[in-house]
Amino acid sequence: MTSYHFNVSPILLVDLSLLTMLLLVAVAMLRSRHLFAVVMLSGIYSLLSAAFFVSLDAVDVAFTEAAVGAGVSTVLMLAGMLLTARREKPLEPRRVPIARLAVFATGAALIYATIDMPAFGDPNAPANSYVGQAYVEETPGDIAVPNIVTAVLASYRGFDTLGETLVIFTAGLAVILLLGVGSARGGREVSDIDEEET
Repeated sequence: MTSYHFNVSPILLVDLSLLTMLLLVAVAMLRSRHLFAVVMLSGIYSLLSAAFFVSLDAVDVAFTEAAVGAGVSTVLMLAGMLLTARREKPLEPRRVPIARLAVFATGAALIYATIDMPAFGDPNAPANSYVGQAYVEETPGDIAVPNIVTAVLASYRGFDTLGETLVIFTAGLAVILLLGVGSARGGREVSDIDEEET
């Protein structure tokens, strides 16, 4: 008899656990009609995503996801809930064949596009052969930053990173201004607005 021994790395188990939890949280978000629960679950989803990025050695992306996804976005959504109802109104399910066809067509196109992608970790892939290889070889001499990803984001793509920060700041400022305008309407409650619309 031949015995088979499977060596599973702990990192793979952590990745699979995080992906499973991400899937469960996403399903819970889709099924919940309580907006507060959805906001809290979205924060949990962002934290799990940040943990998954840390497992993939993308610490800078994990930090951004934790700060923006779990932090700023959750606070802004909780502030937005002050101007709306606490529970989603039930809607009659309708079958829209055009939307379903668009979803299947987009999914098929994405799957078709992945066929020509290089294998994961292929050293001869275009991303590793040209620009990526130049970053790996020249970054330690050009910039005194031990982490190559941080060096790329802070130096080579410094203006791009500054632009992304400006976009996030502008979005947060716009939400705050919208919330301020909504609360200055003579103290009208959301229930009053709903009664007028009905």
